Order: sequence, then C-alpha cells, then structure tokens
Amino acid sequence: MIGYRSGGRQTFLAACSLRIAAAVDCYGAFVVTAPPAGSPLKAEPLISRAADLSCPLLGLFGADDRFPSPDEVDVLSAELDKLGKEHEFHVFPDAGHGFFSVDRPAYRRAAPAPGQGRGRPAVGDRQTSSDMYRRVPPGRKPTRS
Repeated sequence: MIGYRSGGRQTFLAACSLRIAAAVDCYGAFVVTAPPAGSPLKAEPLISRAADLSCPLLGLFGADDRFPSPDEVDVLSAELDKLGKEHEFHVFPDAGHGFFSVDRPAYRRAAPAPGQGRGRPAVGDRQTSSDMYRRVPPGRKPTRS
C-alpha cells in the first residue's frame, strides 16, 4: 500500500489497523503530532498505534517539509526502533511536502521516485523497496486492478 500526502497518513493508519504486506508513506503528516492550532483539519496523532504496525514501512520525506518535519520523522523512527518494527526512512534534501507531485511547484526532480535508482532502498531481507511492496505472503493471491 502506498500513500502520498494525507494518503501517507492513511497508509500508516491502515498498516496499523489491517494485515498488509508492506506500506509506503510519502510525506504523511500528523502521525506524530496534531495539526497546528487553528487548522481546519481535525486529526489525532497516530503514533500511539505504532505497536500495531503489521508490516514493513518505507517512509519518503522532504527535509524542507513542515508537516511532517524532519524532527517528527525522527520521533516516529525512534518509536518504531523501540518497538522493533521494520522500517526504513529517507529524508531528501531540498525537498518539501509533495515533492513527487509533478504538477505542483514543490516537485523536485532530484528526489527519486520509489522504484527508481537510489529510491529503491533495502528493507530487511527484501532486495528493494519495489520488492517490498510487490511481495505477496504465502497463501494469498495478488489483487489485480
């Protein structure tokens, strides 16, 4: 499962609520902290659900992002480390929120897309991030769209 922006937050929530093979959070905000005061978004932090993470988590974030900030990414990574949860996070320099969105000013060509070049990190015993979310557990058939 992969999610971008608010979908990254939803991916984390799904990975803590459902049994899925792997999850990719692309700059999902408000996992560690609540939205700022005065924000129209009403969301509770999800970090308390980290113990329920059911799969490896790949996180792709921008160093110039405020939601989540690099400090929030560090807090989440430390919590997952403490819980022994398999994860791998990458924070790309000169990239802000939405850096994969080719139709937005935040797009950064230098930040790799998942499955391209250095954007294919190893997670645990999996060879690449694309292998991580392509694998299907024994006994389950892949779904096709």
